[in-house]
Amino acid sequence: MKVTRFFTIASFMAAFSLTVNAQDVQFSQFYETPMWRNPSLMGHFKGDLQVKANYRSQWGSVTTPFQTVGASGEYKQLVGSNNDFVTIGLQLLNDRAGQAALTQTHIYPAVAYHKSLNGERNRYLTVGFMGGMVNRRFDISKATTNAQYDGTPDEDFNNNSLTYWDGSVGLTYNSSIGPFEEDNFYIGAAYHHFNTPKNSFYKVDSIEVKGRLTFSAGVRYSITDYSYFTVEGDYSMQGSFNQLTIGGLYTTKFGSDFANPDYALHFGGFVRFNDAFIPVVKLDYRSMQFGLSYDANISQLRTASMSRGGFELSLGYRGFLSSYSLVKDAILQPRF
Repeated sequence: MKVTRFFTIASFMAAFSLTVNAQDVQFSQFYETPMWRNPSLMGHFKGDLQVKANYRSQWGSVTTPFQTVGASGEYKQLVGSNNDFVTIGLQLLNDRAGQAALTQTHIYPAVAYHKSLNGERNRYLTVGFMGGMVNRRFDISKATTNAQYDGTPDEDFNNNSLTYWDGSVGLTYNSSIGPFEEDNFYIGAAYHHFNTPKNSFYKVDSIEVKGRLTFSAGVRYSITDYSYFTVEGDYSMQGSFNQLTIGGLYTTKFGSDFANPDYALHFGGFVRFNDAFIPVVKLDYRSMQFGLSYDANISQLRTASMSRGGFELSLGYRGFLSSYSLVKDAILQPRF
């Protein structure tokens, strides 16, 4: 019994250390979380208002599921007379993992400035900043312990909750391409946790949230008036951890007006290398978007997990805040 209890608490601490030192929370539908990827990816859409939400459940076939909920909102406004824009936004995130309910809550206001580089084409350079408060906590009563850890003063955690400030900065270039108005590409880079906040429940001041450098790129290219391809990818480095995710979606539109279709169906897949293959299906109904994906595990854990990873749902709204908008009347605007 003591051995079992020892490994229970050891497993909890190993999972905790991995969360702190290895990598941030991630979404398989990363393209639906623009601010979490790079704050300068805010505002790259047709309209002046965008709201998104994601729900992810992972590893339910192996252990207590890791559950992540994210929500974001963006509002874009034309400034000056040179087709420049400002986008303000808010990123919220809650992540819960493991038997001891290790929970993270993020509240990040954000702002981005889009500088027009061409008076005739949709071409922008965007800089974005995101920063706010992060709270991390766990329930020690849900972790089984014995004499290996008995809560004496020499062993006790300082507390089971900590709060710190965090920040990110990003830069993105995007431009229209080809004869179709909405065809374009983007490239960008972001640096997260640039203030390397302290992050320890225990008496170890040297534990910090390591900076995460992310490179992002994507291209949308039309095949016909009613169909197009979208290819997107991210490459991230955080401490000794690195990850590449890339893939694409094929889209077909339905309706009498191809510029404003009633429906659009997207399907395709992404690969998170050495981790998962991710089939995706997405439906747009006018201003609403619904997405579903599933992680098929291809990592070294595929035998234990029976190749099962987790599913993810996304919900979004994109449009105009009012019937009249300066953004709607502008010839140029950042979008993807």
